[in-house]
Amino acid sequence: MTHTVLVTGVSRHIGARLASMLAADPEVTRVIGVDTVPPPSYELGGTEFVRVDLRSPDIAQVIAAADIDTVVHMSLVSAPSKGAGRSSMKEHNVIGTMQLLAACQRSETVSRVVVRSTTAVYGSSPHDPAMFTEDTEPHEPPVHGYAKDACEVEGYVRGFARRRPDVTVTMLRFANFMGPGVDSPITRYFLQPVLPTVFGFDPRLQFVHEDDAIEVLRRTAMEDHKGTFNVAGDGVMLLSQCVRRAGKPTIPVPSPAFRVLGDLARSVGLMEFSPEQLALMSHGRAVDTGRVCAELDWKPKFSTAAAFDDFIRSHDLTQGLPVKLIDWLSGVGVGGGKAGRGRAEGGR
Repeated sequence: MTHTVLVTGVSRHIGARLASMLAADPEVTRVIGVDTVPPPSYELGGTEFVRVDLRSPDIAQVIAAADIDTVVHMSLVSAPSKGAGRSSMKEHNVIGTMQLLAACQRSETVSRVVVRSTTAVYGSSPHDPAMFTEDTEPHEPPVHGYAKDACEVEGYVRGFARRRPDVTVTMLRFANFMGPGVDSPITRYFLQPVLPTVFGFDPRLQFVHEDDAIEVLRRTAMEDHKGTFNVAGDGVMLLSQCVRRAGKPTIPVPSPAFRVLGDLARSVGLMEFSPEQLALMSHGRAVDTGRVCAELDWKPKFSTAAAFDDFIRSHDLTQGLPVKLIDWLSGVGVGGGKAGRGRAEGGR
């Protein structure tokens, strides 16, 4: 039985929803949520909030004082916050994870650690396989931003697992979150009035609905599932299919201009295109999820296409029109099927 759970990153939507769900579980006696800023109280349910910066040693005191037995690390951030630069983001992601794992290593009560990672660790290049498995080495390992942070975090997590073989360590590589409550660089991109695309490329994209992501996190927090797992909705969508469904006009631009447009958008607080996002928008990425489905005896409720449909409906991007009608009017089939490699139209 799981007794006391620590969830990091509860000021963000997915972390808050997970903490609230765990707090409502009768097998969980206590959930402590930590972050540098508190979330809205209505999102936490029965979670006890503690303000802690993971970069400080204070997290060890929280784990020791509460006799934590399960840690769910949700605190990785994918883009710098307003007023904070890239260096602060890296410190939060990497140094914060190091401090958390050091506290877990010293703890006599922690027996399960779940870490949220990302499929961005595989990178995006024209030489990628059609599907990445958990054992596939990236052709071009990430060297920038969030993806590089995630690679470093995974390295520290593997080191922790070797030093504490008695602890069940689960690493979850999520595709881009999608759903009504998700606020991320990719969702902000689709909410812009005009969408820049990389000229000559039509990348394959893969999403995981927030409900499916939270269910996988809940299961791995409550059960022992040691290892690394890709998590995504079934199928893929071409960017062109996403754009048609969102009903947005596009501006195809050369890749250098795409980055410049992203910098301009960031300067006015709209969005940011990091180098890894530029690579994703050029070459795409898809992962195989057979391992997590077999391990958990689980199947996502939302395909990639269904997750995207739920997102655009929640923001009324279809203006009340059924998604299937939009597909028909656009002259495209239902997205999310087996689109093959489908990487680029005239460019690799």
